Order: sequence, then C-alpha cells, then structure tokens
Amino acid sequence: MKGVFKENIKIAFGSIKTQLLRTVLTVIIISFGIMALVGILASVSIIENSLNSSFTSMGSNTFTINQYGLRIRINGKNVGDKEQINPIISYPQAKAFKENYNFPFSYTSISFIASQTAEVKFENTKTDPEIQIVGVDDMYTINSGLEVSQGRNFTPSDIANNAFICVLGSDFVSKGLLKDVNPIDKIISVRGAKFKVIGVLKEKGSTFGNNQDLRILIPIQVARSLFSAPNINYTIRSMVTNKELLEPAIESATLAMRQVRKLNPVEDNNFGVVRSDDLANKLAGITDYLTIAAWVIGIITILGSSIALMNIMIVSVTERTREIGVRKSLGAKKSTIAWQFFVETLIISNIGGFFGILLGIGIGALFSSATDFAFVLPWKAIFAAVATSFVVALVSGLYPAIKASQLDPIEALRYE
Repeated sequence: MKGVFKENIKIAFGSIKTQLLRTVLTVIIISFGIMALVGILASVSIIENSLNSSFTSMGSNTFTINQYGLRIRINGKNVGDKEQINPIISYPQAKAFKENYNFPFSYTSISFIASQTAEVKFENTKTDPEIQIVGVDDMYTINSGLEVSQGRNFTPSDIANNAFICVLGSDFVSKGLLKDVNPIDKIISVRGAKFKVIGVLKEKGSTFGNNQDLRILIPIQVARSLFSAPNINYTIRSMVTNKELLEPAIESATLAMRQVRKLNPVEDNNFGVVRSDDLANKLAGITDYLTIAAWVIGIITILGSSIALMNIMIVSVTERTREIGVRKSLGAKKSTIAWQFFVETLIISNIGGFFGILLGIGIGALFSSATDFAFVLPWKAIFAAVATSFVVALVSGLYPAIKASQLDPIEALRYE
C-alpha cells in the first residue's frame, strides 16, 4: 500500500509537469481564495488582540463620564444615537462631581487633554510639535490602566502643591529625547515651563493611529495655568474595586452628575457614561461581520477554484484515457486508478493552499505594520485554510477520480 501511494505521488508530479500552465493557473486561483480568507481573518485577529490587550489593562471595572457617550460615526453621522448637543464638562462641574460622588470602594480622577501639538525641549534638543500633554490628578494612571515602569507616580501632595513635575510616555526613553540617559530627575521644558521627570510609563503602543507612548502627564492645575483656553472639556473616570459593584456605581454616578448639571427628573442626560468595555463589545460585533465577510469572499473564490481544479482533472482524465487503459490491462484496480487522480488533485490543492496561507499571513503582517498593532499569528485562520484546501481537493477530485476508475480498459485502449 505504501509503495502504491509513493507511485501515485510520483505519477501525480509527472502529470503536473506535463500540464504546468493549467496547474499554475489553478494554483493561483486557489491561492487567492485562501489568501482572502487568511488575510481578513488574520487582520480581524490582530484587531481583536489589540483591543483585548488595551481593555484588559484598563480593567472591566472602570467607567468614564464624557460630554457624549460612545458614538460610532459613518460618513460624518452618528449611528444609533439621536442628535443632541451636550454642554462641555467644565472644571467646576468635574470637581463638584468628584467631591460629591462617594460610592463605596470607588476612586475618581479628573483629566483633560491640554495640547495635542506641544513641543518639548531637553537641553539643546527638541521634539516635533506632536506631543500630547494631559493634565491629570493622582488617580489618573490607576484609573486608566497605566503602569509606571521607572520612577514613581504622582502623589496627592504633588497635585495639591501644583508641583512642576511630569510622567513621560515610554517613547521619550526608548527612542526620544531621553533615550541615552537616565530620565529620572532630568529637566524638560514645555511652553517655557521647566518640569522635573519623576516617572516613565510602561509601553502601551498605538490604538487606531494614536500613539499612547508619546504623551506627558502633568498636574492638572499646572496644565490649566499653562494651557488656558475657552471651553476646555474635562473627563471624569471612576474605578470600583469590585466588578460586581460596577452597575450600581454607574447608576449612582449618573444621579450625581445629573445633580451637578441641575437636570430635572423629566430631562434626558446631557452627558455620556461609557463603560471601559463598551467600545470593545461594539467593535467585537463589527469584527464578527468582518469574519463572516472573510468566509463569504473565501468561499466564493474557493468555489471558483474548485470548479477550475475539477475541470483540469477531467481534462487530465480525458487526455490520459489510453494510459488508464494500459494500467488497467496490466492489473491496476479501480481503487488504484481513483487514488492516482485523487492524490494529484490533493497535491495541486495543497500547493495552492500553502501559497495562499503565506500570502494571507503577509497581508496580516502588512496590516499590523500599517496600524501599529501587535502582529498575531492567525492559527485559527491557518487551520481553517488547511481544512478548506482539503475540502477543495475532496470536492474537485472525487468526480474525476471516479470517472477515471470506471473507464472500460478495452475502450480506453482504443482511445486516440
């Protein structure tokens, strides 16, 4: 049996060589089908892994109060959200909320983005005007799932005394202004103000093109004095130590914010409350559609490749009718002839699947590089591609193999 199988493989490769052009075209068609399947599934896996990493680090026991709730915009319009213009969350409102919100086992922080285009100087060098400056309090890093890898975090006294100190994103140390020195206690300049570096954040990477490692955290009152602007919008973030208390904590926070906003009972909320996992859950639904799209595209393309492969094998059977007759007259069984053609189909299909998997992984790697997401080898997509290649071989090879095995040897020998 082993010898027969080896002989079938040898015959299959010989046949592939004699029909090289048709085989190459069929392999290309199969490769594109598998590439579409693996490429899209790989991209979806990369997105899901990045989102899960981001929200796992933040924790599922936090929520944020913003001017608006979570919105998904398509063509400039909000989806699933009625149009409503909410007032900004001012500093007095944010401060009043923090003072009045006393839910058990909860911690609240206030922050705002002071600048997205700041220029930072260290000694004789400076950055491009692309640094994000965030005004924060002592609970900001904890509530945001950030970790300090070097130095220390802000203390309540640092915030209360409006100290000119800062915590840097990891890019400043790994490839920025302070990459060749110990950053702790170094002095940097922002808008002419001198800040002493007390800590460096652990690397977070980028999310949707937003580099989270290219930012500087400074005390909130210092940020307010340096970056004064009208209509500054503040963000309130709260964390509860027990995830089971998250829902009642959100309900209590909503009531507290309504009181701060002075809303009467019949008025709708003019602010948004967003759980840390809301975006992940919404995007998970989108990635589900992408997965379905990948399978639809892959199946349509693979169906075409199956038909092409079946046609090439039927043509092969027709062209080799006399060969089949000779083999049968020499004692070859029906099963031997069927296996010969089925093995040939299997080899062509797997060659196409192999190149399709490589191309699909390449697309995933390019997507990862373009979006700055961490690359994840899509094992599920690879297994799905291998299984799909086998199904293609099975569907495309059975009919030609059965047709070849059922040829009458006498009629086959007469075939010209």
